[in-house]
Parts: sequence; structure tokens; C-alpha cells
Amino acid sequence: MASNKIARTNDDIQRVLSALLTQIKDPRVRQGMISVTRVETTGDLRYAKVWLSVLGLESEKEFRRGLRSASGWLRRELGASLSLRHTPELVFEVDHSIEQGAYISGLIEHLSAGETEE
Repeated sequence: MASNKIARTNDDIQRVLSALLTQIKDPRVRQGMISVTRVETTGDLRYAKVWLSVLGLESEKEFRRGLRSASGWLRRELGASLSLRHTPELVFEVDHSIEQGAYISGLIEHLSAGETEE
């Protein structure tokens, strides 16, 4: 029963954060197309680890600094949107899986284009 509640909470946090990230005006955060790929919340709902994938990321270090700066605002807006006893503290991680997938897809296309030329 508790795992279903945490799974629903993770989905809600993911949905709300996806909308909120588009509203951040900090240029350190607005480096590319941001998508929330996954959210994992601890059992006591005190911490939420949020994985973000950014297509077109210029500087990961500056991106993390911008997120750290905006985390208070994000947490407050998240608390206003969701009715939780405790609004979890947000911990951000950069997910490189979409970039890796695009790179591999490009390699496959390049290889298949080479085969058609022969």
C-alpha cells in the first residue's frame, strides 16, 4: 500500500516539476530542453531525488548551480501544488541517457547511410 502512494507521489512531483522548470528565468538553468526523466522519493517523503535530462547542455556545473539557486522556489511551488504533509527537499541529478541515445542513433544512421552508398 505504501509503495503505491510513493509511486503516485513520484509521478505527481515529476508532473509538477516538469511544468515549473519551464518557468525558471535563470539563464544557468535555461540552457536547453529540460525533461524530468525520473523521481525517487524516500519512504518518509523528506527527500526526492530528481533526474533531469537536458538536450543542448552547455555547462553542467553552471546548470547545477542554477538548480541549487532555484530549489527553494521549486520546493515552495511544489508544496503549494501538492497536498503533502512534508514537501520533500529536492536533490537534482543530471541524466545523460537521452544524449547517449541520440549519439547511438546518429552512429546507426551513419552506418546505415554508409551501407546504402556501397
